[in-house]
Amino acid sequence: MNRRSTFSRRMFIATSAATALVARFSSLALADDAASYEAVTGKAIEWLGSRQADDGSFSSQIGSGPTAMVITALLRQGRTPADPVVAKGLKYLEGTVQTTGGIHGAKSRLPNYETCVAVVCFQEANGDGKYTEIIKKADAWLRGNQIDGGDAKKPEDFDYGGAGYGGPSRPDLSNTSYLLDALKAAGAGPDDEAVQKALIFVSRCQNLESPANTTPFANKVNDGGFYYTPVLSQQDATRESDANGGLRSYGSMTYHGLKSMIYAGLTKEDQRVKAALTWVQKHYDLTSNPGMGDAGLYYYYHTFAKALATSGLDEVEDAAGKKHNWRADLVAELAKKQESNGSWVNKNNRWMEGDAVLCTAFVLLALSYAKPKA
Repeated sequence: MNRRSTFSRRMFIATSAATALVARFSSLALADDAASYEAVTGKAIEWLGSRQADDGSFSSQIGSGPTAMVITALLRQGRTPADPVVAKGLKYLEGTVQTTGGIHGAKSRLPNYETCVAVVCFQEANGDGKYTEIIKKADAWLRGNQIDGGDAKKPEDFDYGGAGYGGPSRPDLSNTSYLLDALKAAGAGPDDEAVQKALIFVSRCQNLESPANTTPFANKVNDGGFYYTPVLSQQDATRESDANGGLRSYGSMTYHGLKSMIYAGLTKEDQRVKAALTWVQKHYDLTSNPGMGDAGLYYYYHTFAKALATSGLDEVEDAAGKKHNWRADLVAELAKKQESNGSWVNKNNRWMEGDAVLCTAFVLLALSYAKPKA
């Protein structure tokens, strides 16, 4: 055997050994990631089980929404409808089904929101078709509550296509995003009429001057991020306004906007999606809700994870050009923030995040999009 053949053979052996070593360490890393993930989620699931009321609810003092969120989270973390905690929770939610088709407490102040999260929950548990009729009736009720021509509104009206907490309330991006989640869970596709109406409203919540947004706020900030609503009350104008007279973009709303546009069929070539992704790159952060600090932080984690998973992105390149595996970053940050009892809670009580059950539900939902690959 000549020297060149010997050298080539040795290089082949060395390369093969290196490849095998990398594969071995990669397998060990994946195993460690999976073990860490299971430890974090398992402890949280156990804690949530200890917080369930006798009637099957969770934090019912703030409505039926937390119960729907918790049960959806448990189902997405591998529990089944036969699991005792899940079964009790579903039974409680069945008791909130109204004759109108709505799924909410009889005196709820948040009937649209509660119905939306309940539809998603029931669909998650609907493997045997048990909840099909409930979902169908709720879908019709939600469509009837969307602001459209039936409310004597025209497409040029700023509130057209949006949804609020319920009844005649002002629409906002958060509730409209939850509406789109429910419509999708009930089977609506991008071309669905209600989805396309919602897109009109969603586009008006973006700081981007375009044919889709001709509101007075569109060109004030123009950074591609999203704000809460273009239909302002006096309180909104004071709370949401940017220094230059526009409306402040912030993290949770931008991720809601990105996800909603993708649900409505927009691609990464659309200028609205491009602008939103540019904002995401410039404001990549897992220590705060960008633009809001610690307010709504756990709500932010859920919208962050859902939007990025929906977009198909595995990595986000930040403003400095550094690439981030957002799933790994999310798991690591949430593991650091977990309380010793397995829960999460926000010291900032805004938007009810002083409730550990609600925060823990948000976290388990967020983590459902960040499971380590087997």
